[in-house]
Amino acid sequence: MNWLILIIQSINNCHLFLASIATILCQQKNNYMETTIKHVYAPTAVKQKSGTSLWKRFINWADKQEENRFGWTAFSIAGHGCVFTVITVAMILFTGNNFMLWPFAIGAMAICLVANLAALPTKITIPILFFSVLIDLVIIGICLSYGFDMAASYR
Repeated sequence: MNWLILIIQSINNCHLFLASIATILCQQKNNYMETTIKHVYAPTAVKQKSGTSLWKRFINWADKQEENRFGWTAFSIAGHGCVFTVITVAMILFTGNNFMLWPFAIGAMAICLVANLAALPTKITIPILFFSVLIDLVIIGICLSYGFDMAASYR
């Protein structure tokens, strides 16, 4: 009789164990079904960009430099004309005196000078100054790629 009670108790325990497993599996299935039936949209926090490009910020900064217009004009004419153009022309001369680089060096100084003599606002003159300095730096880079040839400058 004891063995019968033990068998019945073990069957009951087994039944409870299987029922608990079935409950767990049904809950998981319900969770899967819940995502299929009920769509939950969680808004994500996305920071929007300011929308201003680097060029636009540079132009706005240049426009704010209007109160320092005479300083920028002095630097454009004196600094660019007496430093950058002289160094560029010297590099052209010391690296073989390539005639194709002369118009670009003179043109870079000319656009800067004309823009300042026309009394244009800093919104225009500062980008022109940086563009002409960039032209000078490109010419200097080209000259350095040629290498120094002092004998070629006397031909």
